[in-house]
Amino acid sequence: MYFLAMMQRPASAKGSMEHDESLFAGAIVLETERPINQMAALTQRTLTSINPNLSVVRFQTFDQQIADRFTEERMVARLTALFGALALLLATVGLYGVTAYAVARRTSEIGIRMALGANRTGVIAMVMRGALIQAALGLAIGIPAALLSMRLIESQLYDVKGMDNGVLLTSVLTLAVAACLAGLVPARRAASTDPARALRTE
Repeated sequence: MYFLAMMQRPASAKGSMEHDESLFAGAIVLETERPINQMAALTQRTLTSINPNLSVVRFQTFDQQIADRFTEERMVARLTALFGALALLLATVGLYGVTAYAVARRTSEIGIRMALGANRTGVIAMVMRGALIQAALGLAIGIPAALLSMRLIESQLYDVKGMDNGVLLTSVLTLAVAACLAGLVPARRAASTDPARALRTE
């Protein structure tokens, strides 16, 4: 690689200088000692004062140029996050359905417990315990699977070493909150069961 002055033409060049496109600047890089406000407008005015025919097609900062290199990767990351949110929603709905079905099957038992003096808090705790046990079993399987999968991912991604403990903890807490929300509605419904009506339920 070597540099030539903009107005220097090789000896083998033919044709008129006015039609030599190699003499036109395709890009100009500006480096400043400190951040300058309204840099694009200032650059446009400066170039216009030099030659009104000079036009700036696009003005980009260095950060913007780097961001443009990762447009596709950013889109894939957003799609992955969307699919993860949908999976969490489906898991929450599924856990709610299982918990509600279990509560419906235990209606008579819940009625007997409440007739014998069980309070609402105890009934809610009983139902929530079942939902959280299912979530805990899922986490007990999912966390080791994620740790094992991380080794495979490390070999595919550059400069990715180990798992981010903050992300793992956030994921666990998110799943725990989703499990609590999924179990809370059936638990409150079970706690509001009328004992007399529940005892008549087959």
